[in-house]
Amino acid sequence: MSDTDLHDIEALDARESDGIAVVTGASRGIGAAIAGRLGAEGYTVAVHYRQDSAAAADVVEKITAAGGTAFSFAADLAEPDTGTAFWASYDAAAGALRDAPVRVLVNNAAIVVNALIEDTAAEDFIRQQHVNSTAPFLIIKAALPRLADGGRVVNVSSGATRVPGPGIIGYTMTKGALEALTLPLAQHLGPRGITVNAIRPGTTDTDMNADWLRGNSEAIAGRVADRALRRMGDPTDVGDVVALLASHDARWITGQIIDATGGERL
Repeated sequence: MSDTDLHDIEALDARESDGIAVVTGASRGIGAAIAGRLGAEGYTVAVHYRQDSAAAADVVEKITAAGGTAFSFAADLAEPDTGTAFWASYDAAAGALRDAPVRVLVNNAAIVVNALIEDTAAEDFIRQQHVNSTAPFLIIKAALPRLADGGRVVNVSSGATRVPGPGIIGYTMTKGALEALTLPLAQHLGPRGITVNAIRPGTTDTDMNADWLRGNSEAIAGRVADRALRRMGDPTDVGDVVALLASHDARWITGQIIDATGGERL
């Protein structure tokens, strides 16, 4: 691809922020915040969920109530043939939009096994690995013909890859794999003008962390004290970073791991 062709792709990217954005694990927490933010930017948002159809419908309703466009679809990322099944479900829900190029793909879905290495069951680790790192690989692989030239891929990693926690060692390993995918993929898709980046959110006030964080003033104080910005993270903090990476303004950023922890343990 020539430099002229690449500049043409970037010009197209600047005009078409109203394309399709697919967000995995978007029925709650960080994924829902990302979906809402991209909807506000004018994208038609495909809200992926595993089983909570009511929560996904609520995300879609909020986006449409704010003047945006969205639809939801279900796919279990623990299934062996994740990539094919994921996009088949997407096509069934997308209707007339099924052949439209995907301009933004956000790999956000993940599961956490809270256990030390000696307490981690093999089957739990394997399932976590498939959902958190194998599934994004297969989803991207199957999406290559769908991705728009000049598009964006954003992988949601974790601040745990920089600030380790032995109690989530398997989770941390899967997120490290997702980061390892990001750099060579950025090289591979660069000639098409597609940027590939990852972000590392820190501890965030979501349902995933509710059992040990919400209502626990000691836990909150400890996390806040570790942060340069001295507050707990909110899902919208992460959604805004993803929106930046998805924007035309970030067209010259690729192959990067963006720390979005609020300065945790600097």
